[in-house]
Amino acid sequence: MTRALRVRGLLALAALALSLYVALTVPVHLGLDLRGGTQIVLETRPTATATATADADSDATDRTLEVLRGRIDALGVAEPTLARSGDNRIVVELPGVQDPAKAADVLGRTAQLTFHRVVGTATSADDTAKPLPKRPRQQVLADESGRLLSLEAASLTGKDVKAAAAQFDQRSAAGWQVAVDFEGSGRDGWARLTGQAACHPAGDPSRRVAIVLDNKIISSPQVDPSVACGSGINGGATQITGSFTADEAKDLALLINGGALPVPVDTVEQRTVGPTLGAQAIAASAWAAAVGTALTALFIIVIYRLMGALATMALACYGLISYAALAALGATLTLPGLAGFVLAIGMAVDANVLVFERAREEYASRNRPSPRSSLTAGFRGAFSAIADSNVTTLIAAGLLFFLASGPVRGFGVTLGIGVLASMFSTLVITRALAEYAASRRWLRRRPRLTGIAHTGAVRDRLARTNPHLMRSPRRWLAASATVLVLAASGIAARGLDFGIEFTGGRLIEYTTAAPVDPDRARTVLADAGFPRAVVQTSGDTQLTVRTDQLTNAQAATVTQTIGALAGDAEKLRDEAIGPSLGKELRQGALIALAAALGAQLLYLAARFRWLFGTSAVAALAHDVVIPTGIFAWLGKPIDGVFLAALLTVIGYSVNDSVVVFDRIRDLSRRDPEAPFAAVADRALLQTLPRTINTGTGAAFILTTLAVLGGDSLTDFALALLIGLAVGTYSSMFTATPLAIELHKRAQARLAAPAPPEVTTAPAGHRGHNS
Repeated sequence: MTRALRVRGLLALAALALSLYVALTVPVHLGLDLRGGTQIVLETRPTATATATADADSDATDRTLEVLRGRIDALGVAEPTLARSGDNRIVVELPGVQDPAKAADVLGRTAQLTFHRVVGTATSADDTAKPLPKRPRQQVLADESGRLLSLEAASLTGKDVKAAAAQFDQRSAAGWQVAVDFEGSGRDGWARLTGQAACHPAGDPSRRVAIVLDNKIISSPQVDPSVACGSGINGGATQITGSFTADEAKDLALLINGGALPVPVDTVEQRTVGPTLGAQAIAASAWAAAVGTALTALFIIVIYRLMGALATMALACYGLISYAALAALGATLTLPGLAGFVLAIGMAVDANVLVFERAREEYASRNRPSPRSSLTAGFRGAFSAIADSNVTTLIAAGLLFFLASGPVRGFGVTLGIGVLASMFSTLVITRALAEYAASRRWLRRRPRLTGIAHTGAVRDRLARTNPHLMRSPRRWLAASATVLVLAASGIAARGLDFGIEFTGGRLIEYTTAAPVDPDRARTVLADAGFPRAVVQTSGDTQLTVRTDQLTNAQAATVTQTIGALAGDAEKLRDEAIGPSLGKELRQGALIALAAALGAQLLYLAARFRWLFGTSAVAALAHDVVIPTGIFAWLGKPIDGVFLAALLTVIGYSVNDSVVVFDRIRDLSRRDPEAPFAAVADRALLQTLPRTINTGTGAAFILTTLAVLGGDSLTDFALALLIGLAVGTYSSMFTATPLAIELHKRAQARLAAPAPPEVTTAPAGHRGHNS
């Protein structure tokens, strides 16, 4: 056993031991789409008194976060999560909360509590007394019965309140009320306020005290006749009455105790996932992962025999390392993230296939004396392609993390972790296992058991037929252009059905007791006041309603309407995206795509040549347009999950292109005088077995996701399957032919004769007879 092999073995054992410890002791945080609950994104709104600077926004958001934390603790939600997002947004996750209307109302209310002396009645909202030098302008608000009252400026605020508690009025059985205790100067202020009101006769509106919450009078009681003028109510306590229910009284006490928000907040995003949908998503994804991984492992073992079995063991280790990394980093595992975790298994196969195919070439073409020497040469020869392809995927994952948000960002995290773990599992674990096995004496006597001591069926067939795939590169480019035109015509003819993440609006998904005809549902919703509602069905008993912006009361009306039509309807998912956030996410998606293409171009140009970088990026644009066009023809939504799939396709496609270009570079160094087209043709044929085997392994994973992953993963897996097919095609028959054509043009420009120089003699030196 060599020293390098011992070092790799020790590294592998240490990583596995640490990963096993983390996996057993640190739980992975599940996103709300997997465990059910409500997510609310709040955006602080600057006020006239707030300083319009980034520091002021950040400070106000910090203070708002602390107030919200107190309110959530009072709600009694288990394991809530509050986090800053930028300078002025707060993301709140409430596991198990299925009533977003109540949660949003409690969290979103500013809760500015004030106490006012009533000056008198008013005839209109503009009926205010002219302000005097020592008397600010009065405020006109409607009382509980709708009568307009003119109020003086606030004498007390919520800061003067020590505590508030909801209680039932046992003496008069008048219902629920909120008992308020004042502290400090608030005790004297309350006595002074009630003493002034007591100076007016009973029944006079001026004998009332108005209690205002967020510019709305919630109670305006008269001061009891037993209270003398000027003395007021001593003791610093009062009761707020107002025909409250038990829940309303408790919520009001909670808001008073939690304190007022420093600035108003708006709900820009709201998502609710039922526990049933979350459990179904976990079960479906886990089943798809198990079946897809088993099929991929079986395929690898059939193709590469013992080395395939060892690679399968390394893939299991990869899964453990990835899971432990997610847990250690405290990352949230979302549904798209779970799909990315499964997809990375297929990508981990790619590195193993690259090594084994390169080892087969070494064994066949250079007459290596043993499988071990071929294997060592295979790892050495495939390293640059593995590194380049994984770096390009990491670029896509990084862009997802920095430019996307929500579940799509979670996908970027798990994809990035998966790529790093796959590199470690291939270059350390697989290599340690494979080299140790290849050095065994019994295996050296039976080299064909290794799976790398023969060229393979695909390579044998290519050797017999010797096709010249790049004989007519323009034909391949014409075929790509034709498919591009068809895809673009779908976008032009049918348009893109953007999801609510990009447009704003409300999306509610139900499971119904009986099948519902979507046309009938549209008619009923139109009669209920929602003529622009879009209704779609999935299966017999799942129905989705998408509308413009709705209040929570309007959303409840939609639910009641669907429930009455279907007999019974259970809400599975409820998402609300504000128009400002939708516009921001849409711009972020375009920036992410542009940044992905630009980053790939720069990286490939740095690693190879501008010719290769330009060809690969053109193929990537081809890979973006075609899946988008197919989704337009199919009427599928273009949402955040589709964006995640599209960026993954970009990473996958550039992987294939990098492998081909790396082989072209390698062959060009060996034979610098060979024509570029011939070198590209040979490189394509030599890498074709790897492309087929890798694509087949990834197809197993994606097909199981599409078939077994449930409705929530169907569109995601479909986009990736389309992207897999298109990306595989474009890397061979778009990027490579384009590189050949660009090289021809560059050579033609260099070979073109320079135009003759035209010289003219100065005017004074023209030819003449001497």
